[in-house]
Amino acid sequence: MRYAETHHAPGPRAPSAGGPHQTWTLVLASLGLFMVALDTLVVTTALPVIRVDLGAKLTDLEWTVNAYNLAFACLLLTGAALGDRFGRRRMFAVGLLGFAVASGAAALSTSVGVLIAARAVQGGFAAIVMPLTLTLISQAFPAEKRGMAIGLWGGIAGLAVAAGPVVGGAITNGLDWQWIFWLNVPIGLVLAPLALRRLTESFGPRPRLDVIGLALAGAGFLGLTWGLVRANTVGWGSAEVISSLLAGAALVAGFLAWQRRARSPMLPLDLFRLRAFTTANGVSFFMYASLFGALFLMSQFLQIGLGNSPLAAGLWILPWTATPMVVAPIAGALSERYGNRPFMAAGLALQAGGLGWVAAIADPGMGYLQLSIALTVAGVGTSMCFPTVANAVMGSVPQQEAGVASGTNSAIRELGGVFGVAVLAAVFTGPAVYGTPDAFVDAFKPALGVGAALAVLGIVSALLAPRRELPSPSPSPEASPARDHRSERPVRTDA
Repeated sequence: MRYAETHHAPGPRAPSAGGPHQTWTLVLASLGLFMVALDTLVVTTALPVIRVDLGAKLTDLEWTVNAYNLAFACLLLTGAALGDRFGRRRMFAVGLLGFAVASGAAALSTSVGVLIAARAVQGGFAAIVMPLTLTLISQAFPAEKRGMAIGLWGGIAGLAVAAGPVVGGAITNGLDWQWIFWLNVPIGLVLAPLALRRLTESFGPRPRLDVIGLALAGAGFLGLTWGLVRANTVGWGSAEVISSLLAGAALVAGFLAWQRRARSPMLPLDLFRLRAFTTANGVSFFMYASLFGALFLMSQFLQIGLGNSPLAAGLWILPWTATPMVVAPIAGALSERYGNRPFMAAGLALQAGGLGWVAAIADPGMGYLQLSIALTVAGVGTSMCFPTVANAVMGSVPQQEAGVASGTNSAIRELGGVFGVAVLAAVFTGPAVYGTPDAFVDAFKPALGVGAALAVLGIVSALLAPRRELPSPSPSPEASPARDHRSERPVRTDA
């Protein structure tokens, strides 16, 4: 019997004590999210200093960023599956400790090769932490309070995106680039034991790891992301890119075929029969494709097109990236009353409108006020989507499937970001685009227009979402034959 065909009473869930337990869950999950999300962008403003200090080439600098994002995107489903199997609280703590150790290794790097390897390990442990933050919050809060909690989670994610370029620029200017990574070490070492002491343990419904599924999914996502990342370096028609994309697509198809026959599948495909789940993931893909692609070019526009320093560029971009801190919690709370669909659709419309506005007015001589108003419009739109997409995903699936739903959404989100950067970079690329500010702006404007168009595609997915989400269905015994007895009796470990 399929999930989409039946609605039962909500399945067993970790008991919620309310009050201090929910507060600890929200604080610890949000701090873990902030740490790993910050490292997505924090290194970008330090790249010129790293190039000189470690004697790195341009391609080395590329991989300093891409190694993290590749490992992160490829292992998100694996991180969620490990949490379901071995315990979400336990694996969250393992992810935090591993991330701290990898950050220390990055700070101690004496060659660019060691730094790239440490960044890849960072990304792998971030893939454990990120999806579990959303799962832990979803488990701790009842449905009527989850929108507000996820709204705060979205605000923290926005704060990390906003702070990344600014923090990286400030630390590099004031201290040294190594401190970008040293910063994570004490945070991870403090958060991990607090998580083990203060969080409630919970498990997913599958007693065994789907090892074949993990291998197929990881290899498939690696092929797809590798092809997208390398496309604008070696060319979309190169044998490397074409073979990588084809191999990635074939492996993902093999993964989906395996999930239909696996005894304990890591991704129950019947979840995609749920309209709210599928449309929310579509919104997430296009929103992040538009956002990350635009961010990739905007930071360069502010420096090359407008002549700002890295730190000043980070400050100029704040009207866009800082809005989630204010808007996301409000949108999350209001979505409990009005549903997620209007906020997703309106948010993407504002994101598209703001980016299209910037594309229309971009000029080497433009002032801060002109740009900040347009960026604020785009930022408000993005902020409306952050919490409502996450709430729609988590509210559309059985409670027992919270881990796999979070991992799936995180993987789709990261693939969307990689896709957006590749597509906008392909439109932007041309002869002598870095030669003068005017040449840069001439290439920047149509590329940012494509970013706005990607957000418009997301509106279509948002409008196909159900008007109001139904209560999370619980799988019938036939749909979940490999239920883990531990998910029936979550372990409570209050201090």
